[in-house]
Amino acid sequence: MAFQRSHKLNLLRLAVLLIVTLAGIKFLLRDSFPLQSPKPGIQDSFWGPAQAAEPRSGALETVAAEEPDERQQLPQDEGGPQLRLVHLDLKGAAPRVSYLEQLFPLLSQLGASGILVEYEDMFPFQGELETLRSPYAYSEEDVERIQQLAELNQLEVVPLVQTFGHAEFILKHEKFQHLREVERFPNSFNPHAPGTLPLLRNLLAQVMEKHGRSSWIHIGADEVFHLGEGADSRAWMSRTKGDVGAMYLQHVKEVASAVAAPGRRALMWDDMLRRMSAGALRESGLAELVSPVVWFYAPDFDAGHVGPFLAKYAESGFGSVWFASAFKGTTGPAQAWPPLGHHLQNQLSWLKVVEAMPRFAPLRLQGIVLTGWQRYDHYAVLCELLPVGIPSLAVCLQTLANGGFTEATKRKVLDVLGFHSIQLEQSTCEGNGAFPGAQIYRLVEQVNGHLKESVAKILEEESAVKGWFSPYHRKRRFGNPRNLESFGSRLLKLHEDWQSVERSLRAQLASVYFPDAVDEWLEENVSPYLEPLRELLRDYRAVIRLNGRPKAPGAPHAPAAP
Repeated sequence: MAFQRSHKLNLLRLAVLLIVTLAGIKFLLRDSFPLQSPKPGIQDSFWGPAQAAEPRSGALETVAAEEPDERQQLPQDEGGPQLRLVHLDLKGAAPRVSYLEQLFPLLSQLGASGILVEYEDMFPFQGELETLRSPYAYSEEDVERIQQLAELNQLEVVPLVQTFGHAEFILKHEKFQHLREVERFPNSFNPHAPGTLPLLRNLLAQVMEKHGRSSWIHIGADEVFHLGEGADSRAWMSRTKGDVGAMYLQHVKEVASAVAAPGRRALMWDDMLRRMSAGALRESGLAELVSPVVWFYAPDFDAGHVGPFLAKYAESGFGSVWFASAFKGTTGPAQAWPPLGHHLQNQLSWLKVVEAMPRFAPLRLQGIVLTGWQRYDHYAVLCELLPVGIPSLAVCLQTLANGGFTEATKRKVLDVLGFHSIQLEQSTCEGNGAFPGAQIYRLVEQVNGHLKESVAKILEEESAVKGWFSPYHRKRRFGNPRNLESFGSRLLKLHEDWQSVERSLRAQLASVYFPDAVDEWLEENVSPYLEPLRELLRDYRAVIRLNGRPKAPGAPHAPAAP
């Protein structure tokens, strides 16, 4: 019996020893395997499932603090989003440099510490890339002037160059169509095409040459639509047993390596990284080259929504992250007027995440980008113009700079902008305004709030028009002057008023924007309503001169179908 007890005890000790040994081996090899299970059907871990709803409490405890990168001496945060970059999206309605000269002091006064300049086709590309330039592209002198103005106002300049997705401004050109991932769509680069990386290196080199003072460069890399669908990509995955995630990381690392230099670090949008496992990200080595910019534009969220991504980036070896909020350009592709309350709530939600950052140590927050999208992509219409977004930007910047939107913060915004009150829910400000572009703000407010409604009222609700000047009457030049005169004076006054607004708005827009942007905005936002009014007035004048004559014949009837 004693022998049996001793034997059982030895077996138990052996089992315990085996378990401890296996646990030790797993700990030592923890960096060799992904921390998430791969998707069914995926051949490796690069494109793993989304993170759990909440970060694992112990996930960060085993992540050692990164050694300082001797190649870089970058500005550090002081416990909050001290670095606040205002995004200038130049792929639509790029402002003249003379407007930026007025704008930059305001940005600095409101609490910005830099600008993120997304040039797209506004950069003065040279050589084989000259075809990318807009007819109104900035000159080399303009780019230098922008940086001088920024420096005068203590604003860091961070250029942004799209290097994977959102490459429409490049891939729309016949010269570069062979570099598309999918032949039909100009959205994304084919990372396997022999000409892709040389073109991107040239693109980046030209931009970096003109931004030698910049500590960061943003390489985009978001929303790479259709990646993996091209013939070259499918062949690559078949040959290497790789997946879309591996393909993505390989390309982005090549691009990031091309911009790496002492004192300069790459930034990238993080959305394509969210579905990848921590192990795959760590194994790629991308954390040594870039900092993710975590973007989220919803009005109501907290660390529970963003935390899983932050925890994963910490596990993956990233030393720092940036956040990205929005002050305009995220509530609809054709939005003309920014909803103030929506964008304020977005900033307040990000402040909650900032407060939670100690949970994700050693990951640190480097700064925050306040995005102000001007188009959803190169082919989209214009959203809110920059002068129209200034009140929203002021509210958002001051909220981030002060840790909330208090009465003191509100008073600062009103004083700086020259308003005497602000209504967040109505998205309106009372007072004339005294900021660059305030006249545009007021004129667009009139158009946005009253043009469509006033034209619809006379076209669709005026009983005399509906009853005695319908499309049938107008087509046949048939009308009683007595009835027409009952609304004629109102029609003439309405047309005169809106034509005056249009003239003023065109002149104000032309002082800030190039002719293509002026024409586009007016055609999209004024002409659809003013043209029907003009047509009604033209018909009114033609018919009233006829002095109640008989009905003119209409268009010939189409022959009856056999």
